[in-house]
Amino acid sequence: MAKEILTTDNIRLDAKLESKEEAIRFTGDILVENGYVDATYVDKMLEREEVTSTYIGNNVAIPHGTEDAKAAVKETGLSIVTSPDGIDFGSGNIVKILIGIAGKGNEHLEILSKIALVCAEEENVEKLVHAQSKEEILNMFNEVN
Repeated sequence: MAKEILTTDNIRLDAKLESKEEAIRFTGDILVENGYVDATYVDKMLEREEVTSTYIGNNVAIPHGTEDAKAAVKETGLSIVTSPDGIDFGSGNIVKILIGIAGKGNEHLEILSKIALVCAEEENVEKLVHAQSKEEILNMFNEVN
């Protein structure tokens, strides 16, 4: 049986993160801790960020590994980190929500479309940033079809 892609174990609220690198490591480490990826995946997330920013607008970034990081992925998984104080991702982009993705095959494409639907609405992003519980965040993603 496959692991659940997103559980409360994969969510961290109110993280105090100083830099983009720290934020990406923190987001990736959740995936490592919960058995979705090998530790090498986190370095590939940082590598990807150097190539092109994973900032998608609306205070959201979606750090993920490079194409050649697929071998480090054990299971498709998601980690979500809220950081209401915001992290500077460069070029004036402030990130308050990080969504780490590890995808096996093309499984992550469906996840990406769900994330895009939720995060396209500024109102939803505000709700995520100020969520008082992990369940609240889980429910927002589970409600999207």
